Amino acid sequence: MPTPLRLEFQYAMQCRHDERTVTARPQIVRRATRFALESGVSSLLDHSYDQWRAIVDALPTGSHRGGRRVSGNSFLLFAVACLETLRDGTGLDVEYPRDTWRVHRIGVKSSPSRTVGDRAMLRFDRISQPWLRDLAKRWLRLRITSGLSITKIFSDLQAITLFAEFFAQLRPAALALAEVNRDVLERYIAWVPSHVSGPRAQTNVLSGLSLFLQGIRQHRWTTDLPTDALLFPSDVPKRAVTRISRFLAEHVMAQIEQPANLDRWPDPAHRLVTAILVHGGLRVGDACGLPFDCIIRDGNGAPYLRYVNHKMNRDAAVPIDDVVAAQIFAQQQRVLARWLGGCPHLFPRQRGNANGSKHLSPSTYRRMLDRWLTTCEVQDEHGRPAHLTPHQWRHTFATRLINRDVPQEVVQLLLDHSSPHMTSHYAKISNATVRRKWEQAVKVNIRGEHVTLAPDGPLAQAQWANLRFGIATQTLPNGYCGLPVQKSCPHANACLTCPVFVTGAEFLPQLREQRVRTLTLLDNAAQSGHARVTEMNQQVLTNLNRMIDEIETTTGQEQTPDAG
Repeated sequence: MPTPLRLEFQYAMQCRHDERTVTARPQIVRRATRFALESGVSSLLDHSYDQWRAIVDALPTGSHRGGRRVSGNSFLLFAVACLETLRDGTGLDVEYPRDTWRVHRIGVKSSPSRTVGDRAMLRFDRISQPWLRDLAKRWLRLRITSGLSITKIFSDLQAITLFAEFFAQLRPAALALAEVNRDVLERYIAWVPSHVSGPRAQTNVLSGLSLFLQGIRQHRWTTDLPTDALLFPSDVPKRAVTRISRFLAEHVMAQIEQPANLDRWPDPAHRLVTAILVHGGLRVGDACGLPFDCIIRDGNGAPYLRYVNHKMNRDAAVPIDDVVAAQIFAQQQRVLARWLGGCPHLFPRQRGNANGSKHLSPSTYRRMLDRWLTTCEVQDEHGRPAHLTPHQWRHTFATRLINRDVPQEVVQLLLDHSSPHMTSHYAKISNATVRRKWEQAVKVNIRGEHVTLAPDGPLAQAQWANLRFGIATQTLPNGYCGLPVQKSCPHANACLTCPVFVTGAEFLPQLREQRVRTLTLLDNAAQSGHARVTEMNQQVLTNLNRMIDEIETTTGQEQTPDAG
């Protein structure tokens, strides 16, 4: 073996050892060195990384011998990458001239939900137009230096790559940026739905292109872009006004939280992740990436789980109970028993992680969750195998809190949301909670009698649904209308003499004011000799007195003597 080649492979083996992630087995190194010798090179740097990768990818399928040749080729590519890093250094300046950027060499911000491997690439070579490729590089360089995550960077590049594919298909052919006008963009908007599935993905593609065009203008990279090359908010597919509730039914949660089922987790670390997701409402990426020292305590000694909200790029904390805190302490002891020198993560990856620098992957946890659900035979309300995502536990966490009368602003803090609007998508008030609130309140009719619904009656649910719908659609200033919405009202403007009128303590001020007005009206009618007006309003006054007296007696909200 030529001396340069021998030294290069020795250096690659030392790099693999220093990384302490994957073991370089002797047979794999032998295959890599044999392949390099068969290629007729005296140094691995005789070819660039891209050239070596093209050579490897061009090998016929049969030459891989059941994957054994692939392992050797992977080590060869690793060796070339190490040598190029040693020779050229790392960073955007090194990668920028290339048409494929190696992600691990440009310092892109990591994402807990997406692991970046050594072979992850930003592929500008898929953009066939040279002028568009150059602009895409400038745009992505700017986006990377602004601190965006790798997930967003890939999304931005996909938006430009898809537009390049469309632009290459235009007939008559368009060859320059000056031809990207509003007419072309309208044709592109119509083209996207047939090539990108789902409103959300279509929105990402169009929004990414819109930001790219804005960036070209803002930074004045060229003056060739037409002034009408614009995408407007109305061009982006509208999302549904209401989102489908994603919280899990209590029937499913009861099976998940059953101690016997929790004991069937093969790895206690995965069981603890489940407990944190269920009782803390974290996103799965944030839970898997928890730091080793993740518990803080307040002045009273109550435990809180400290984590990084990667979506909002900020630190956050959520209260936990002593049981979860004890489980976290036990997990810390297990980690220290394996990584004697310490580990930065509460849930380090079990394989290829000798130095403990990598945390549990969310995708790994999802696979283990699916296996655990199958093992425990968790079923939905229809008796079918339950399928769920970890994020549904976040919705369930919020919904449970709201239905336990926790104020929405508190739920917002626990979820670390920036706006109440976002929290409202998670926390759904159940029909049972609304009914409980109604039944807890005092409701009386015009005779001063309490209005109740028999909870066990054969028509209880239908009666409740009908009354609730009527209340929601037929509002009154001093109570509720119990008339079915399908019927016309025979008591127009005479609710206080209507047998289906219902009111409660929340309307007590309005009822008192109406009683004062009715007394004044009766006095004026008596002085004027209007017997019919007196007769009509006397019944109103009688009903008002009954309702007010009953509400005051039941709730203890009696009026002070000087209140009128």
